[in-house]
Amino acid sequence: MAEVVLFHHVQGLTSGVVAFADDLRAVGHTVHTPDLFDGRTFASQEEGSRYVEQVGFGEITGRGVRAAGPLPDDVVYAGFSLGVLPAQKLAQTRAGARGALLVHACIPVSEFGPAWPGKVPVQVHAMEDDPFFTEDIDAAHALVAEHPDAELFLYPGDRHLFADRSLPSYDPDAARLLTQRAIDFLGPVEDRR
Repeated sequence: MAEVVLFHHVQGLTSGVVAFADDLRAVGHTVHTPDLFDGRTFASQEEGSRYVEQVGFGEITGRGVRAAGPLPDDVVYAGFSLGVLPAQKLAQTRAGARGALLVHACIPVSEFGPAWPGKVPVQVHAMEDDPFFTEDIDAAHALVAEHPDAELFLYPGDRHLFADRSLPSYDPDAARLLTQRAIDFLGPVEDRR
């Protein structure tokens, strides 16, 4: 089974993020969920964003990189929205990465290097009319166009954190499909060991 590091979104390590990790664990994967906010969770994206602005995106990304440090190199990096920053950075820069699951966000590949690593498969998941993802859609399309093992899945709707069942933005149908696609993705990643 695969080993996964799942980084949370701007509202913190919510019970919905943990539930997604538990869904992956239920089929046999090992999933680590580092808390980049030292136990803080926020009732809204706006509150979480204010905290992140105070701490800094670089520091949050650095916390993710440090949290992954003691773990094996050959893991799949996953992130929800803000958590895509450390997940994508590690997938692009840490030797041995097995794959990346980028949920609700996608950063231009050039942010972390000249190109996506050749043998690292990646999936990007977002709602097609998510106002936060509109700034990331070009990066996602570019990644898919440039990398043969990159997939972009767009779900109908306009919710941002639709995969977090603890939030009002949760969409059970889209979240179920995303979870199944993630589970299917992790199987072949494990087979490549």
